[in-house]
Amino acid sequence: MIQLSDEQFQQLINQALDELPGEHVKNIKNVAILYESEPTPEQRQELKLRGDQTLLGLYEGRPLSQRQGMDRLLPDKITLFKRPLESQANTLGGLKESIKHTLWHEIAHYYGLDHKKIRELE
Repeated sequence: MIQLSDEQFQQLINQALDELPGEHVKNIKNVAILYESEPTPEQRQELKLRGDQTLLGLYEGRPLSQRQGMDRLLPDKITLFKRPLESQANTLGGLKESIKHTLWHEIAHYYGLDHKKIRELE
């Protein structure tokens, strides 16, 4: 397990954003990308997660594919969960890759991809 300060974790998020394909990151609009220590009980309940299931990231908002011209929406939110990501990493490089992969996964939801399509692309 790796443990980082909040500042170090934010730096890894920033690095991951810089390393993701430019077009996809540049075209993200009105999305807050942040992190929390853990998912809230409400988030876990809404997603129907069992106690043994881990959540690394979460996209909350209306995917682009469902907006139908609506442009006055509240900002979408991508949240990365620090403790679950840290707990599955054995090295700093492994944590960096997990952050990058999780961020890409949640950005894919922003573009309207479901889990099946994301798995196909991976």
